[in-house]
Amino acid sequence: MTEKPMVLMPEDVQRILGKDAQKNNIMAAKMVAEIVKTTLGPRGMDKMLVSPTNDIIITNDGVTILEEMQIEHPAAKMMVEIARTQEEEVGDGTTTAVMIAGKLLENAEKLLDKKIHPTVITKGYRIAADKSQEILLDLALKITAEDDDILKEIAKTAMTGKGAEDSREKFARIIVKAIKQVENNGKVDLNDIKIEKSKRDGIKDTELIQGIVLDKEKVSYDMPKIVKDAKIALIDFTLEIKNPEIDTKISITSPEQLHDFVIQEELEIKSMVEKIKLSGASVIFCQKGIDDFAQYLLAKEKIYACRRVAKSDMEKIAKATGGKIVSNLNELTPFELGNAGNVEEVKQGENTFTYIKECQNPKALTILIHGGSEHVIDEIKRAIKDGLGDVACTLQSGLIVSGGGAIEIELAKRLREFSQGLSGREQLAVEEFASALEFIPSSLAENAGLDPIDIITELKSRHDSGEKNAGLNLFTNKIENVLEARIIEPLKTKSQALNSASEVSIMILRIDDIISSTGKESLGTGLKQGKEKISPDYGDF
Repeated sequence: MTEKPMVLMPEDVQRILGKDAQKNNIMAAKMVAEIVKTTLGPRGMDKMLVSPTNDIIITNDGVTILEEMQIEHPAAKMMVEIARTQEEEVGDGTTTAVMIAGKLLENAEKLLDKKIHPTVITKGYRIAADKSQEILLDLALKITAEDDDILKEIAKTAMTGKGAEDSREKFARIIVKAIKQVENNGKVDLNDIKIEKSKRDGIKDTELIQGIVLDKEKVSYDMPKIVKDAKIALIDFTLEIKNPEIDTKISITSPEQLHDFVIQEELEIKSMVEKIKLSGASVIFCQKGIDDFAQYLLAKEKIYACRRVAKSDMEKIAKATGGKIVSNLNELTPFELGNAGNVEEVKQGENTFTYIKECQNPKALTILIHGGSEHVIDEIKRAIKDGLGDVACTLQSGLIVSGGGAIEIELAKRLREFSQGLSGREQLAVEEFASALEFIPSSLAENAGLDPIDIITELKSRHDSGEKNAGLNLFTNKIENVLEARIIEPLKTKSQALNSASEVSIMILRIDDIISSTGKESLGTGLKQGKEKISPDYGDF
């Protein structure tokens, strides 16, 4: 009798082994890095992303591009994940992190072709990553919260190349003022800074509101449009008759009983409004619904009210006004009320906003972005978010480094010097790690229309002669001392990018077997935007 063949996995499972698996993953990672490469720096280009429903996003923000692309390849998804982590931890540097990871894997491929084992490469990369963090700390400069000029320059550097150049100075002032206002013992919660959009005027009219702007209108036309010296009640329950929590039947057998029932409901709502009036509140923000009769009574008492306000907005209003969110009307007293100099309903085109302004020492603020189109406003919003993230992490760490590719060139130089003391093949991996860092200044030059080889050669020469802050100033297209040119970045941006890039590249290099049960297509390049491939199809490996 012949032996039956052993079936380990179903027939639709596909496996890619050894070098083929490594090359497949490296190819996908390189493609992701190449996609975002052209967006780097102040002279970077934008991407237009069109969804299957024809929604358009125009941006050069790395994490936005990668998230909207609907990437399918598993290794490429890991690259998207490091961009997302960079965005959450720092708020900027997503393109840098992805590009370094892609270049590390590309350089590792050269070593694999020389028969160097992946374990040796990953060991060398770990050594280089740890040494890079030491060198970064050695090169970093300390600043304090009082260095407003430096903080503004950091915000301006973060926003450069994102469509905000003409108003960088104003935006930088807004960002620094907002961050310092909500800072609490050296800690900054960026959720305390609300960014609201207004499609009117130009981006130069963007303003910082000492309070909160809500995308809400008053519930009744008869309510006052403006309330001065507002006393604000924040309630998270309905101003309606509560429905019983269990199934209940009410039996009414006569018109008189129905009349009494309706009257009783009205009395209940009148009692609620009376309690609000007695508390001294002149403005109400309700997290839930407000009954029509309650709206009438509130308007009669000249009380401004908004309903169905999001919980996150309620918390921001509480921080801005000093009020407390009340869950029971019997607990509403003058001590729970917040204060604002002005609460006003403002119509802007088709939109209506409620401004809560002139709050005393607010711990939550609003940046109101103006612009002529939705696409422009969205890109300015992303630029301001990058600026906020950079300034916040700078204040928390108190450390900065030089920008313009200067820090990467100096890191590469010192890593190569360090590698000379290594005896094993790890030395080659450390040298390739150093070469990967040069991909950043090289891409900055290329995106600006400069010759990257000439720029890298001159940068290396200047750093070898001791000019550790020599970098590329793309406003003058010259190599100069970038610290003096005020091209500065937070240390956290660079350290997080290096950490994320080295970790994901090491993880991908350690993969030698890909087992897929989702069909043959999933192991291709898998880089799609909607239903259309946006990059060449390299087929299956």
